[in-house]
Amino acid sequence: MQFTSERRLDDGVLEREFTLGEIPGILWTPASAFPPAPLILLGHPPLGLHRMYSRLAGRARQAVADGFAAATIELPGSGDRPRWAAAEQARADLRRVMEAGEPVKDEIIDALILPLVEKSVPEWQTALDALLSLPGIGGPVGYSGGVISIGIRLAVVEPRIVAAGLFAGSFVPRVMFEEARRVSIPLHVLLQWDDEGNDRQAALDLFDAFGSEEKTLHANMGGHTGVPRFAGDDAARFFARHLK
Repeated sequence: MQFTSERRLDDGVLEREFTLGEIPGILWTPASAFPPAPLILLGHPPLGLHRMYSRLAGRARQAVADGFAAATIELPGSGDRPRWAAAEQARADLRRVMEAGEPVKDEIIDALILPLVEKSVPEWQTALDALLSLPGIGGPVGYSGGVISIGIRLAVVEPRIVAAGLFAGSFVPRVMFEEARRVSIPLHVLLQWDDEGNDRQAALDLFDAFGSEEKTLHANMGGHTGVPRFAGDDAARFFARHLK
């Protein structure tokens, strides 16, 4: 891991950009490194860190205010990373059918999501190795955000992640429902009831499939960008309960 920039934000949060091989990322940490802070990995859609920065930074600063470190990485094929032809084609196919008002078929969802999960989850694990080796960062670890299929896979294969706050709102391949049954860590799932880009019934079916003994669904009225402010407070209490 190589840090490429460092700045102190107005609330005392230390923000550092880094690269891990070809993978860019951002780390936010409290002003003091003692005691070591639990870590929250911030998931996001493959739209690029620059485009997502304001939302990610807002979530990260809240996490640091609650006593955590927070980090994110650029997903394969997005942002400044090399273009990925198969992903570009899958996104184009998705836009085409949605603009035409046609149903999104399983083969489009699989082509869009499954390769992203296969490529990104090992990168998240590599980043986690590097982050936990830094002074001022310790376990346990939580995952917060989307793509929800990435969160599912990480919850199954990464034992250092002990709790996850997942955003229902991305297309989910049917095979991921089987993986969801193997998830056992505590879950906090946020669902926008009128999310225009989400199949509500599929989101409810996925929540039902999760194998966790502790799982909570927080459903709020409104579209994708209408998440109420208090939803963040609920998530903060969830992570405080399981990471501290």
